[in-house]
Amino acid sequence: MNALWQGLQEYFAWPWMLLVMPLPLLLRWLWPAKPDEEVPALRLPQAVSLSVVPGVSRMRHGVNAGLFIAWLLLCIAAARPQTLGPIQAPPQTGRDLMLAVDISGSMEQQDMRLGGRSVDRLTAAKAVLGDFLERRASDRVGLIVFGQRAYAIAPLTRDRESLRSQLRDVMVGMAGRETAIGDAIGLAIKRLRAQPAEHRVLILLTDGENTAGVLTPAKAAELARAENVRIHTIAFGGDGDTLSMWGISIALPGMQAGIDEASLQQVAELTGGQFFRARDASSLAGIYAEIDRLEPNSSEGQALRPRIEHYWRWLLAASLMAVLAGAFSHWRRRI
Repeated sequence: MNALWQGLQEYFAWPWMLLVMPLPLLLRWLWPAKPDEEVPALRLPQAVSLSVVPGVSRMRHGVNAGLFIAWLLLCIAAARPQTLGPIQAPPQTGRDLMLAVDISGSMEQQDMRLGGRSVDRLTAAKAVLGDFLERRASDRVGLIVFGQRAYAIAPLTRDRESLRSQLRDVMVGMAGRETAIGDAIGLAIKRLRAQPAEHRVLILLTDGENTAGVLTPAKAAELARAENVRIHTIAFGGDGDTLSMWGISIALPGMQAGIDEASLQQVAELTGGQFFRARDASSLAGIYAEIDRLEPNSSEGQALRPRIEHYWRWLLAASLMAVLAGAFSHWRRRI
């Protein structure tokens, strides 16, 4: 008996609905029809019992049998017969990434080459970030920009096209000319706090040192470590300032780039991340490819076999049987 019930449970979602199948028979047994309540389908000129008219009784029983079969089919449909479909590919789960991009005044320096032309640092960073976002299909990515202040301009989302659109609209100086690295880290911590601890990642790109804001990078790194936020820091920019004249960039090696590499390296080490140094767009692209390796954007979930519903077939059969029984009953009364 247990084996039979287990078999029914494998094929039906609600097998207990099959228990109501005998209900019409039970009602017929409890309240049998009385002879004087039966209405003859044929009106004869002389008093003749319908039971002696050939075929009439058989037709009535045929109608009742059709309605009972329709009831049985309806009960099977209500039990929701199902079969297991083919195994589907495991769902992919990704990281929760926040990108923090420096848009302070120093990011307008044109010491980068992109597509054979000289461009400013922010333009080069946008191009590389666009390619990076294209590869993070299963991640939820958010965007923070910072200068004198830090602003979250895109929440964690899988809408990469919207994120790229937001990134394209960013301009140097929108958040001020100074650099608040610590505040940018603090804002990222707030945005990632509600996410699973193992997926909290911040990628911070800057070409300067902390010159504004309330939090120092070291203090922000301590807060990030307490919140299990892993930070990868990227120091972006040439080794010295450049002088641009008539579209030609001339490096001035006697001047320092002004990047606090030691502080950025400390932030990465405290939070379990990596520090990178990018001197041009090509090396920046390589760094984001390395981050792809360090932060794989998908992990296998549990394999699924979807259940395919078949109740509609039985419901259709029950409807057709009820229509045929009704049509046959109407035809019998017209004879």
